[in-house]
Amino acid sequence: MRRTRQDKTARYCGGSDRAAALYCGGAVVAWLVLIVAGVLETVWAVSLEAAKGFSRPLPSAVFAVALVLSMGGLAYALRSIPLGTGYVVWVGIGAVGTALYGMAALGDALTAARVTCLLLILGGVIGLKVLH
Repeated sequence: MRRTRQDKTARYCGGSDRAAALYCGGAVVAWLVLIVAGVLETVWAVSLEAAKGFSRPLPSAVFAVALVLSMGGLAYALRSIPLGTGYVVWVGIGAVGTALYGMAALGDALTAARVTCLLLILGGVIGLKVLH
């Protein structure tokens, strides 16, 4: 009988069920990596705007590094998290983070309607995590 990584992890964690294997086997790490990757999406989006068409070297370099790390983190997280859930959470964190940065630092309009829309996005992201 061939043992899977999940079987080995469940045995190591002291349980034999899938939940024990996922908890101990990296799902928590995958979610943490996904959150960091989502924050890095905000970093690369903000850096892209600051790079002014890649005419400024430092923001362009920050963009490139943050983009690679963000995509790498997403790819790593998707090894344990379903594609639809992981992608929506990643995009949601990046979109909300970028919008908040725009409102706080760039003078984007801060209205009740915009905040409500961002809260709806955040609620959807949290819902997908909870229902995962």
